[in-house]
Amino acid sequence: MTPAPKDHWESVYQTKAIDELSWFRSHLETSLGFVKQAGLGPRAAVIDIGGGASTFVDDTLELDLSVTVLDLSASALAAARARLGQRARAVTWSCADVLAADLPEASYDLWHDRAVFHFLIEPVDRASYLATLRRSLKPGGVVVLATFGPNGPDKCSGLRVARYTPEDLHRELGAPFELLGAATEIHRTPWGSEQEFSYCFCRLPAAARS
Repeated sequence: MTPAPKDHWESVYQTKAIDELSWFRSHLETSLGFVKQAGLGPRAAVIDIGGGASTFVDDTLELDLSVTVLDLSASALAAARARLGQRARAVTWSCADVLAADLPEASYDLWHDRAVFHFLIEPVDRASYLATLRRSLKPGGVVVLATFGPNGPDKCSGLRVARYTPEDLHRELGAPFELLGAATEIHRTPWGSEQEFSYCFCRLPAAARS
């Protein structure tokens, strides 16, 4: 029997050290480059989808941003809180499934997702995800969306994934989103193998919110 998604990710984070996971990276340089390019003001609201134990929260706190980390795994979030120590009090932690999360409307200046969207194999799940994104993003808000690229793996942590070019990701987001930037990155896993990632950096125009 295939475990439920939450059980699957709890098992992953409870059985492996954070820096042994394939997606671990000490700093998400490409994502952070887009965050800086966005020119967000102090205390701008950022949400990291599937942030888990990622170091993205550490670096965005350094940029004086107000960060929410959402992840299915309580174990992943606990690891991030432990790493941050007292700084964890400045973060909003949400243990939830983005497909079912009741996120506040028009609340985030930036939506960041590195490697959640590519797990959404079913069109209905992608539609639900994108509806939540559009509803919770502020007018004029920006999105940094990253998935495995066309030459990346077709599975991650034993689960099937979809692969995208940056242009594919822009099409998934839909016509209202303006493409501000794109990138392809070769990520090296802790054991030295290479994985291709695609990045799409878009803005939702203030007049285009649905």
